[in-house]
Amino acid sequence: MKYRKDLPLVTIEGEELRKLQKKTLEIFLYLKEICEKNNLLFYFCGGSCIGAIRHKGFIPWDDDIDIFMPREDYEKLIKLWPKQADTDRYTIDYTNSTHFTRLLFAMVSDNKTTFIKERQQDVDTSHCVRVDVIPLDGCPSGRFKRKMQMIWALLYTMFTTREAPVSKGILMNIIGRIFMFFFFTKKMKYSFSKFCEKRMTRFKISDCDKITELCTRYKYMVLEYPKEIFESSVYKEFEGHMMPVPVGYDEYLKMAFGEYMDLPPKEEQIPKHDVVFYDLENSYKNFKGLYYCVPADKEKKK
Repeated sequence: MKYRKDLPLVTIEGEELRKLQKKTLEIFLYLKEICEKNNLLFYFCGGSCIGAIRHKGFIPWDDDIDIFMPREDYEKLIKLWPKQADTDRYTIDYTNSTHFTRLLFAMVSDNKTTFIKERQQDVDTSHCVRVDVIPLDGCPSGRFKRKMQMIWALLYTMFTTREAPVSKGILMNIIGRIFMFFFFTKKMKYSFSKFCEKRMTRFKISDCDKITELCTRYKYMVLEYPKEIFESSVYKEFEGHMMPVPVGYDEYLKMAFGEYMDLPPKEEQIPKHDVVFYDLENSYKNFKGLYYCVPADKEKKK
């Protein structure tokens, strides 16, 4: 069955935004317990890291928490979650041979909530308030090896999301569509994505001088961080808790975001949600066919 992907976005701000932040923090604190119990290395990244350093909490107009984990710890987390976590309440979700999320990384979700994002509204997955868990990988020194790693990463992105690139121009989109045409079944696409993942992640962090983030947008994928930045974590205040950030957070944030301590222009200090529906008190399972996996021929909501 074909599902619609054109439900309108909603705006979350004020008191509702604050409730969403608190729910996201609650999920992270549970994830933090699991990671610390198992001596897994993890730290805030992106806007969460900026929030910890600049605001000692959430960026006022932000709603989510993202973390980095070295690939080895990331894979350990995925394996141990079903054994140690309260899986009735908290799910770790990722694309595998039987489940599709349209994400390049794992997410830890609160099953008693609903948060349906625009690009996932046609996907039957855990549509919850969540924390994104993004792996870090070793970055090879040789120019050719690095170029090949990037190619494999771009192919991994395309076949994991099952979408041809749209931000690299019409030609790249057409080439991507043609290339995916030959892998016409879901099983074939998944198998090739796993092959690409194996090729792009074959450089262990312990054997490299630099680290890269491959499960992300191209603008961050090209960055090559000194390994020392992510060797350990330090704890900074965040919403009244002490939370982990990379030991080299200043260098990381400057490489990824520039002068991160400067506030953006006023007009950019707005929520950047891509959500079509949310409910912090009820499970996403109540809304299947209404706000996600909506049949393509169903009349548009007014």
